[in-house]
Amino acid sequence: MAKDIKQPRLRSCVPWRPPVCWNKKVDGTKESETILGNLVSAVNRLQDCPQFIALIPEVRVNLVYALPAARTPREVAAVEGRITVTGGRPHALGMPAWGASDHLARRVIEMRKYDVEINAALNFKCDPAVIEVVREYCTEQGLLFGWLDRADEPPEVMEKDGDSMPWKVKQLVIKYGAVPRLFYEATSWGKEPLFLALGKDAVEVATTAVEIAHRYQAKK
Repeated sequence: MAKDIKQPRLRSCVPWRPPVCWNKKVDGTKESETILGNLVSAVNRLQDCPQFIALIPEVRVNLVYALPAARTPREVAAVEGRITVTGGRPHALGMPAWGASDHLARRVIEMRKYDVEINAALNFKCDPAVIEVVREYCTEQGLLFGWLDRADEPPEVMEKDGDSMPWKVKQLVIKYGAVPRLFYEATSWGKEPLFLALGKDAVEVATTAVEIAHRYQAKK
C-alpha cells in the first residue's frame, strides 16, 4: 500500500526583497518580512491538511497578503505558481513573493477601499455542497456570507478594462452593507465559480479554509 506522502514544509526565506520604502518595523521586524513569514505559515497549514484538496478548483488556489498601504500588485505578496495537488496533498508550487499575483491582489486592494481590516484573501472551489457548508460555517461563526451573480455585470463594464473589479466589489457592498468575509461568484461563460475567504492576514484565511475543508469532508 502506498505511503501517504507529506509535502515538504516551506521555510521563511525571501526570494525577492522589496524596496527600502516597505521596510517599516513591526514588533522589531520589517513589515515586509513579517508578511512573507505569515504567508509561509499559512501555506504550511494548508499543506498539512489533506482534506483541503477537495476544495482546490481547476484554476488552483492562490493566497495573497497585502501591505496595509498597498496600491499596486507589486505591494501584495502571493504564492508563486499557486497551490495545487501533488501526491494526494495540497502543494505550493513556489515560495511567497511580492508581485506574484495580479487578479487576486487587485481584488484585495479594491476591497480595502471599503474595509481596511482586509489584508489577505484565498480562493477555493464552489459547488452546491460547498455553499451549504460555508453558509452553515458563517452562521456559526457570526461571519457575513455573500454571493455575486456574474451574469448581472453590465456589458459596458465587462468590455472596459479595469472596470469589472470595482463593479463587483461595489455590488457586494451595496447588497450586504459591507464586504462579506466569505462569498462566492456564480459561474458565467468561461468562468469557474469560486469562493473567496478574506481576513486580516494569510494565517487567518488559511485557518478558515482548513476548517471548511474538514466540514466539507465530513459531509461527503
